[in-house]
Amino acid sequence: MYRYDTYDQTLVDERVTQFRDQMERYMAGRLGEDEFRPLRLQNGLYIQKHAPMLRIAIPYGMLSSRQLRALATITRRYDRGYGHFSTRQNLQLNWPKLEDVPDILAELAQVQMHAIQTSGNCIRNTTSDQFAGIAGDEVEDPRPWCELIRQWSTLHPEFAYLPRKFKIAVTGANADRAAIQVHDIGLRLWRNAQGELRVKVLAGGGMGRTPMIGDVVREDLPWQHLLTYLEACVRVYNQFGRRDNKFKARIKILVKALGTEEYRRRVEEEWAHLKDGPQTLTDSAVEAARSHFPEPERRSVDDRAITQFSRLIDESRAFGRFVTNNVTDHKVPGYKAVTLSLKRREHAPGDVTADQMDAIADLADTYSFGEIRVTHEQNVVLSDVPVDQLEALWRALDDLGMANPTVGTLNDIICCPGGDYCSLANAVAIPVAQAIQERFEDLDFLYDLGPLDLNISGCMNACGHHHVGHIGILGVDKKGEEYYQVSLGGNSTDDASLGKILGPSFYREDVPSVIDKVLQVYVEQRQDDEIFLDTYRRIGIKPFKERVYA
Repeated sequence: MYRYDTYDQTLVDERVTQFRDQMERYMAGRLGEDEFRPLRLQNGLYIQKHAPMLRIAIPYGMLSSRQLRALATITRRYDRGYGHFSTRQNLQLNWPKLEDVPDILAELAQVQMHAIQTSGNCIRNTTSDQFAGIAGDEVEDPRPWCELIRQWSTLHPEFAYLPRKFKIAVTGANADRAAIQVHDIGLRLWRNAQGELRVKVLAGGGMGRTPMIGDVVREDLPWQHLLTYLEACVRVYNQFGRRDNKFKARIKILVKALGTEEYRRRVEEEWAHLKDGPQTLTDSAVEAARSHFPEPERRSVDDRAITQFSRLIDESRAFGRFVTNNVTDHKVPGYKAVTLSLKRREHAPGDVTADQMDAIADLADTYSFGEIRVTHEQNVVLSDVPVDQLEALWRALDDLGMANPTVGTLNDIICCPGGDYCSLANAVAIPVAQAIQERFEDLDFLYDLGPLDLNISGCMNACGHHHVGHIGILGVDKKGEEYYQVSLGGNSTDDASLGKILGPSFYREDVPSVIDKVLQVYVEQRQDDEIFLDTYRRIGIKPFKERVYA
């Protein structure tokens, strides 16, 4: 993973010193609330419903075991002993004291971490595929390109005050696991018939109040021009994006208002001034970025171990279930990627305790070269586990309560913190997720349903990505009361789609029963091996609506 050089470390250390001074002046009353607000947002600090919230950057979702242990220590010392992994692969602290934040940032800097640009109207943390660098369907490892984008975008003086926040996602695989079509900018790395690397650029995707699927603005961009073309895209948005209405300020509104062709024309016009300029990427620049992501020194795993692994799956039903749902194929024979479930009813989805962080760090050192990945689904991944150590890892995870064999099922719920924490939320989200998990806890039933994405958001900001859940749940407010709106048919992968609202909203206590009725229709109507999304697309929303509102 990327390691800071002296320039990186100096910049982050100086940023901590700068913010410490700003915090001291604010606490002493020498900085007003309006003056302090943009300064704290530049450092990832929000004021939430009950306490400040600090969002810590995890670039493209990669953590070392040392960094995770530091996060555990910070949550014990400054918070309530846990953190929350978000859908943007970051970590959020929900209970820090305002005056402690400079000390937290200083401790983060000691392990090459920060909270810069995790909030505010700027380019946020670039996200990617949690299986980057190890996936068998990958044509190019996106992590070096994410790092190049991170370096270009961090504290970019021209883009410090964009009309609204700006999110970029990158994939280098045949299957999109980074949801590039619902980002402000989505990038797909691909190779042409000659084997040359190219970039497909999408713009104008996003969720929130006005969800949209991004449009292709450049199909065949040579890799050398990635940063200059991105600069042109953001410049056009910065110049023409709306600043008079924050609900209409995202780039998706601009692309829709101009039309894709006109937006593309303006980007090309701007790019003419940037193309072949000093930000054009060179072989040496890309190789320097790639050098931070070397292949680990994996030992060979012999055929006997692989055969024994297959035999163990057949012999142990519990282990077999875990492998089927939580273990992903690896590009190197004899290795697997293992997803650790952070979905337990006693915790909010994505929450992880300090003790669990320390334990995960130990497991990463023992089984996976000290590396951890954070997923969009609010789980974590150990990316390089030899198959002859998988059983031992599974038993250790079971002791920690993180071996739930439910990854990718109905109970692998994506959920924002909702009204329990967030001052923007219309309704709670965590209790709804817990009620659904309790209602549908039978593993045989979950496996029979097959892959199913259920996403919950507490408000229209869609931090729980409800628009692209196969089943989406949105908390809404009606005259001070909490209700929940259900949508069907969303998807965030290659054939991305936005869910359609089922009908009038429901009381919180009715939501599990509503989901039950939706699933009844699916089970009755599906053909052969159809997953929920396939059945929905074939029969449409009407049968579901008739059953739910009968």
